[in-house]
Amino acid sequence: MVQQLSWKVGGQQGEGIESTGEIFSTALNRLGYYLYGYRHFSSRIKGGHTNNKIRVSTTQVRSVSDDLDILVAFDQETIDVNVHELRVGGVVIADAKFNPSLPETCTTATLYAVPFTEIATELGTSLMKNMVAVGASSAVLHIDTEVFEEVVLEIFGKKGQKVVQKNMEAIKKGADYIREQLGEQLETMKLDPADGKKRMFMIGNDAIALGALAGGARFMPAYPITPASEIMEYLIKKLPQFGGTVIQTEDEIAACTMAIGANYAGVRALTASAGPGLSLMMESIGLAGITEQPVVIIDTQRGGPSTGLPTKQEQSDLMAMIYGTHGEIPKIVMAPSTVEEAFYDTIEAFNLAEEYQCPVIMLTDLQLSLGKQSVEPLDYNRVEIRRGKLQQGELEELEEKQYYKRYRVTEDGVSPRVIPGMKHGIHHVTGVEHDETGKPSESPVNRHDQMNKRLRKTKGIRFNTPIHVHYHEKESDILFVGFNSTRGVIEEAMERLEQDGIKVNHAHIRLIHPFPADELLPYVQGAQKVVVVENNATGQLANILKMNIASHDKIQSVLKYDGNPFLPQEVYAKSKEMFVLNGNV
Repeated sequence: MVQQLSWKVGGQQGEGIESTGEIFSTALNRLGYYLYGYRHFSSRIKGGHTNNKIRVSTTQVRSVSDDLDILVAFDQETIDVNVHELRVGGVVIADAKFNPSLPETCTTATLYAVPFTEIATELGTSLMKNMVAVGASSAVLHIDTEVFEEVVLEIFGKKGQKVVQKNMEAIKKGADYIREQLGEQLETMKLDPADGKKRMFMIGNDAIALGALAGGARFMPAYPITPASEIMEYLIKKLPQFGGTVIQTEDEIAACTMAIGANYAGVRALTASAGPGLSLMMESIGLAGITEQPVVIIDTQRGGPSTGLPTKQEQSDLMAMIYGTHGEIPKIVMAPSTVEEAFYDTIEAFNLAEEYQCPVIMLTDLQLSLGKQSVEPLDYNRVEIRRGKLQQGELEELEEKQYYKRYRVTEDGVSPRVIPGMKHGIHHVTGVEHDETGKPSESPVNRHDQMNKRLRKTKGIRFNTPIHVHYHEKESDILFVGFNSTRGVIEEAMERLEQDGIKVNHAHIRLIHPFPADELLPYVQGAQKVVVVENNATGQLANILKMNIASHDKIQSVLKYDGNPFLPQEVYAKSKEMFVLNGNV
């Protein structure tokens, strides 16, 4: 029996590959296993190779695995593209319809041809071949097919009991076929029993959308874009149940300005996009900065520049999100590393936006946005709504012909905020420099005062966990630093390095800007080497460290920018090599 293994299903887009992985993983999640899934897909609606790799474990996992135990193939391309991942003793379960074969170089894996299409056609339609594949997979793992009944009922129940029955029959026939072929040969793939606990199984985008809902957001203007669209799709279904709405705008410029307008009116609003959309929003983000309007913007990073690799992993928007706007404005940039953090950090993003009256950008990446992982039950008692200096009672009466000092210069940089229509709250709002009442002003003294006021807002920012720290002692041979979805591979690389006798610490950055230099500095000072792991070509996070902490001689980068997420082995091998080359043995 094994504590964990990796399963992958692949074929052509539009062939039911995603639903195959969904049914398989949902059932195992409900048994109490921990899962981590990552989809590889092409930037087109139909056709092109796609696969879904799912790691199943009795303990928590936060990354894709180095190798592969079981490959389910609906075409020969799936075998050719993915067979190199198979470990010694791995298994390929392929549709007999295309006469599958293993490359001559693959001598340690076993191929089993199962007539997915033929069995499904005999049951009424070839569309059920993915259910036959699920059944075959369950037999290899020694999982009873009954565990899939609840999932199948949820998916196909609306189509009638006969459809549910046929799909379950397809699963059972797939399991029976593989059992007859294998006998007891695959006892090594039998999973240890799971703990049976109920956990959520979510992608990061769903957690963000749920966090927005729990955090009081009631309006989302947005334009669809990969990999952000699921946030919009989730809220289209849920917001109306709470008196909110979603509007699909004509472009990202409109989306951002509408979100700013809603916040100006007192409604918590957000928008979400990816790199190309954020580029279009930059002028609007500057508008939110100078008019001191709260707004939450989600950037689900993907491969760039331009259209780039729209369905692939990358973390190359970091500098743009901090420095992309023209002029200088207060801004907060956050970066959750897990689905659970994505939920709680979205709520906190709305609080910070209103407390500091500025744009809050929450960075995710494609792996975190679309990767599906097990999540412990969320604690809704942790949800807190803080609206900062929003004036909600009666305002003091103004002298005749006076305007409300919406942009009053204050010691903490945050001015009192009112919403339109409040008696005695009338003031100007303009994108040009203005005085305390909002009236345009080009006075050098006023400019100096207003600019300083805005920029000192975020110097006192309070964020509960600006860095997630995993350490044994302050002093270490290697300090890993990363952000977003690289947390899982770093944690696994740490375990392997520690087995080699190397002392390793890990600081994962959740507040990118303003940068938590004071919190990070002791760990940098105590490390011989600082290894920054990130999915981009120029070492953007490493450069931010150098700007804020110095220690240039210590900082080295482990980079990957081919569109694929890191594997634990890659981070382990590259950091081990750095350690050895540094004169250590």
